[in-house]
Amino acid sequence: MLIAAVIGILGGVLSGVFGVGGGIVFVPALTLAAGLSQVDAEATSLLAIIPVALVGAARQARYGNVRLRDGSALGALAAAGAVAGVALANVLPARALELGFAALTFVVGAQMALRALRGPAGESGAPPGEGAPPGEVGAPPG
Repeated sequence: MLIAAVIGILGGVLSGVFGVGGGIVFVPALTLAAGLSQVDAEATSLLAIIPVALVGAARQARYGNVRLRDGSALGALAAAGAVAGVALANVLPARALELGFAALTFVVGAQMALRALRGPAGESGAPPGEGAPPGEVGAPPG
């Protein structure tokens, strides 16, 4: 239970700070520290992410950082894709899941590090959502 508490708190903090869905923290932690299989860790992570995502999105909305239209469309399409992903995860060998997850994590991490080092053009240094034109950040669709 202590391992689950540490994983949960760490995942929640990192989710709030970096916007990670939790899977990037939960899956490795559940496989390495809790001894779950890759597919069990992925499934457990999906369940754990629900409250993390809801609370994190609600808190970010208070700062005007949520793009409701984009997030709603992304969520609906991702939910549809999850059906295929779960089916695939349950027929792939565990080693393929582990290597695929590691590769995805590495590629995304490298891309984000390179982008952060270059810095986007016109970066103001203001917190997200600050200084954006009305209706562009956090406004409801319509």
